[in-house]
Amino acid sequence: MTMIEIIEAKKQGKPLSEEMIRFFIQGYTKGDIPDYQASALLMAIYFQGMTDEESTFLALAMRDSGDVLDLSDIDGIKVDKHSTGGVGDKISFIVGPMVAHFGLKLAKMSGRGLGHTGGTIDKLESIKGLKIEQTEDEFKKQVKDHHLSIIGQSGVIAPADKKLYALRDVTATVNSMPLIASSIMSKKLASGADIIVLDVKVGDGAFMKTTEEAQTLARLMVEIGKLANKKMIAVLTNMDEPLGHFVGNAHEIHEAVQTLLGKGPEDINHIASTLVAHLLIQSNVYQDFDIAYDACRHALSKGLAFPYFKRMVEDQEGDSDMLLDMPKYFATDNVQIKAKKSGYIHQIEALKVGQAAMLLGAGRQKKEDHIDYYVGIELHKKVGDFVDEGDDLLTIYHHQKGLNEAMKLLEEAYHLSSDVKEVQYIIDTVQ
Repeated sequence: MTMIEIIEAKKQGKPLSEEMIRFFIQGYTKGDIPDYQASALLMAIYFQGMTDEESTFLALAMRDSGDVLDLSDIDGIKVDKHSTGGVGDKISFIVGPMVAHFGLKLAKMSGRGLGHTGGTIDKLESIKGLKIEQTEDEFKKQVKDHHLSIIGQSGVIAPADKKLYALRDVTATVNSMPLIASSIMSKKLASGADIIVLDVKVGDGAFMKTTEEAQTLARLMVEIGKLANKKMIAVLTNMDEPLGHFVGNAHEIHEAVQTLLGKGPEDINHIASTLVAHLLIQSNVYQDFDIAYDACRHALSKGLAFPYFKRMVEDQEGDSDMLLDMPKYFATDNVQIKAKKSGYIHQIEALKVGQAAMLLGAGRQKKEDHIDYYVGIELHKKVGDFVDEGDDLLTIYHHQKGLNEAMKLLEEAYHLSSDVKEVQYIIDTVQ
């Protein structure tokens, strides 16, 4: 078998065998296959596509290029949750404690962010002292004892995916559904979970701009997971406006904590409860979705899941006293943007809000950039709300960096109308 034969087969639209795909992934990861041949195959895949089976072979081959977490020695049902990314997305910090409350176990390895805010791990590091690096034994013990741990990726997870993504980025082959789905699922399949829920964001602030694109991606990822013997569910959620009222690292931890204490906004309550309810159904904790959803809303309203998040922070040596007093740590310089006219908020461009947060220092434009954990944006009004001229739309918490550019973007992000706009938080479910 040679790479020329593999490239020729895909160029002609023929499905690649598992053996062919593993030959390619192993050879490219080791450096035996040059970039120009890998690029030729990626371009052939871009134009010819892949079957679900091929995509699964690719995801599994990339998974097996590095470390695979074995959670079989942890009793009970292990679950994982993945988001395709959005502005103000702090849902993992709510889903994790909620599933722990219901007796499931979430062992989550997450990464840092490159974009408008930090990733899950960056946000956790806004809690002083919190260790995101643990040995595998420490990680597993925490999950065994307290049902929940979220740490940084340890070891080498799917190195083939990292190497291939860098090549896709410079060969205009990023936007290929089989390659996107296989990339995401290679890392999720390395997590060791029995059940995976995918939060696929749709809209202005998401990678997938249209419902049709998101449905295609969700269906493919669910099918890959099922072919790899995982229980899967994907929920398409709205990212046409930022999620919740806070964007930033410490700011999002604050809003997650407030939600866990029963004081969260409706979009976060609804999306988190929907994701957890699906996990509870897949785990056979409940048989009826509506009953499971109501149980989730009850748990949030009564603050039943918060102790699990607090315990996780303490297990990882974080200052849990900060959780109830996080606004004290926000950047003290702040400025408000006010409504220039009266009307109903028709749109808040999520992408511009995210870009503004990055300019303030809440995110990274380059991997080596340092994040400012305590700058951020608080949205006082959301889509559907009525505002009078002069009302505060948002507050910017800043340390001077990027302020003028951020203010310009945020002023452009708000669009008012004379009509009320209905907001749909959950767009579709794929299972």
